[in-house]
Amino acid sequence: MKIAISGKGGVGKSTVAASIALLLAKRGQRVLALDADPDANLAAALGASSSMEITPISAEIALIEERTGAKVNEYGKVFKLNPEVGDVAGKLSVNINGVELLKLGAIKKGGGGCACPESTFIKALVNDLVLYKNETLVMDMEAGIEHLGRATAFGVDVMIIVVEPGQRAIECAETVIRMSREIGLNRFVIVGNKVTSETDKKYITEALTNHEITAFMPFSEGIRTADRDGKSALDGMNEEELSVIENIISSLV
Repeated sequence: MKIAISGKGGVGKSTVAASIALLLAKRGQRVLALDADPDANLAAALGASSSMEITPISAEIALIEERTGAKVNEYGKVFKLNPEVGDVAGKLSVNINGVELLKLGAIKKGGGGCACPESTFIKALVNDLVLYKNETLVMDMEAGIEHLGRATAFGVDVMIIVVEPGQRAIECAETVIRMSREIGLNRFVIVGNKVTSETDKKYITEALTNHEITAFMPFSEGIRTADRDGKSALDGMNEEELSVIENIISSLV
């Protein structure tokens, strides 16, 4: 199963992504988690210690130059548009509590969509992970679908969109749904997060009236404390919160 998770920054995408990945790994699945958000928080949500150093793919300059045949930051050069990436996950992923993590990192020059060796390499890697790998893939996306192309989108089984009870989160969700449909991704699961009352649930439901809300995750002091103590998001959940994540997984199968 290939799962992409998107939403406005700060709504809890990494918490949902990490919790799903950890639960699936506990069930015996081989899970690869891909942190595709430049504001990378997935490692911490998986329970990585603050001392663990994880090099982003975008910083693997020697590898990118070798595979693309071009020097990074030397624009205007000819380079391979389909670099070999099939071994990257096996070589560079880091195991955190049973989940293999890859961190993409940010492209420092030219923007995420630039026609540069780094961007080409990362796009090829995402395409390979979605279309050609057998592992369960959980992708923590940035607030959009930057790393998904039309071909890749057809390999994604579902887009989980995390929203909180706020106007900007709702607007971001609507944008993600529109952009996803434009490239052929049409299956969505919407999760309301940081919910504190029935009023919050009503706000999200009425704001996204054309879409079914699959689950509501309450605001969790336990998850906040787990983050402070360097534990995984899953470790901070009570039974009610854990049940919400299990129900989300059930809706995916």
